[in-house]
Amino acid sequence: MDSIKSLARKAKQRLKSDFWDKCKSDFAEGDKVAKDKGLNQNKVKSYIGKRVQSQIKGEKQDEFYLKVKELLDTEGEVSNAIGRLTDKDYFEKLSYEEKQRYTLDLSARYLKALEKYRKEKELRL
Repeated sequence: MDSIKSLARKAKQRLKSDFWDKCKSDFAEGDKVAKDKGLNQNKVKSYIGKRVQSQIKGEKQDEFYLKVKELLDTEGEVSNAIGRLTDKDYFEKLSYEEKQRYTLDLSARYLKALEKYRKEKELRL
């Protein structure tokens, strides 16, 4: 857990770097895009707000999501996406039950990443 001093230092840095002005412009741009496309403005603002919160917390983008995004950008939705995302070396070392569990977990993570990808593409953010 960060100390109060480090949190204050990070907040001060955000103020100096015009972080909040950029956030306001992102909200305004998102609002404009939502109006132009007829999307729900509250959903767009909520999505941008979550993105800002993750930036403040210092969360890095999920490595798995970046792999999925690259796959979808280059080849679109393919029928063997789970197979392409599987870590082959790790998978070969697993027992039958562990392979099943790994595949189900990978499938669930892929579906979450796909939903996030579609949301980003829909909102074009």
